[in-house]
Amino acid sequence: MNERNIFIVRCGEVALKGLNKPYFERMLVERIKRVLKKYDGIEVKRHEGLIYVRAEKNLDPDEITGVISKVFGVASISPALEAESNLDAIGETAVSMMLDLIEKKGIKTFKVEAKRADKNFPVKSPEIGRIIGAKILIGCKVLKVDVHNPDCLLHVDLRHDVSYVYEQKISGFGGLPLGTNGRGMVLLSGGIDSPVAAWMMAKRGMMIEAVHFHSYPYTSERAQEKVEELAGIVSSYCGRFKMHVINLLPVQEKIVENCPEEETTILVRRFMMRIAEKIAEKRDCMMLITGENLGQVASQTAEALVVTDACVKMPVMRPLIAMDKVDIMEKAKEIGTFETSILPYEDCCTVFLPKHPATKPKLERILESESRLDVEALVAAAVESAEVINISPEL
Repeated sequence: MNERNIFIVRCGEVALKGLNKPYFERMLVERIKRVLKKYDGIEVKRHEGLIYVRAEKNLDPDEITGVISKVFGVASISPALEAESNLDAIGETAVSMMLDLIEKKGIKTFKVEAKRADKNFPVKSPEIGRIIGAKILIGCKVLKVDVHNPDCLLHVDLRHDVSYVYEQKISGFGGLPLGTNGRGMVLLSGGIDSPVAAWMMAKRGMMIEAVHFHSYPYTSERAQEKVEELAGIVSSYCGRFKMHVINLLPVQEKIVENCPEEETTILVRRFMMRIAEKIAEKRDCMMLITGENLGQVASQTAEALVVTDACVKMPVMRPLIAMDKVDIMEKAKEIGTFETSILPYEDCCTVFLPKHPATKPKLERILESESRLDVEALVAAAVESAEVINISPEL
């Protein structure tokens, strides 16, 4: 029965969705199909709370597993072998898998853990484990049983018509399938935080788009290329999306010419939020997403965040708001964005950076400073100038 590679895909939080569970499972199946469509001969089906992926034997199982593990909603994946649901067939399949593991991993001890999903099967789970273990001992003379610390824990999942034998449970990221929680617009910089924030919101099922601000020629083309590389890494988890690129320099120059130096950072931030909101509205996004972290820099104090949010009506999601910087860096390493984020290229937020930025801005004073600017015209011009780049994992 093993003409194809089989992968058992388990849902995480999706399994707890009650009456909505079928909807989330269908969305998860569609996402898995989408990320695997570049491979020929892939079959994806859901049955009894699990998803089964079948792939041609010529495809690399590790590669397929790696692709599936990046799909949000997947809790774990197990490359498996199929067997008819009788003990002789299961035993034969288990021996075959163990012989392969002896050759590849040099295992010497094992334990069998059986689960009987078909409650009409006449043999109960503990006895199934003992019977299959005995068959392995006969077929694999070099192996011994170790119930406490085995080199290999072999799983037998006995079901109605077809049973499965597997060793590994490879962790996925969990979360919810993309497309189950609306669309958001992330303010994406070249730093460590915002790519992680985008990833975390996508993990909750939100489709994302991005807006990126630069200050060319003060920031280089290589700095923008860095952000495109970061966006490409994020898209390997959340699929293709559009990134709206805007030169913020005209806004920054007007602020520097007309407003107090210490307010530059917060004023620039408010313009970025206004511009992002306008683009988000055009793109049917429900909320803005930022990588801001409480108290990390001058523009991220509690007072500064309140003043920043006052300029937009759209909700602002800050998934990193209470995280330690070390934890954010660890997550960036885990998802693969860290090494690109720390490349030493300029960021628009460092242009015209005041020596002593206001850390506790007052909204009244900020509004007074903005009264010296043609806010609507500056925002409209920035939105109109946006360059759109299509981001994909292959970028």
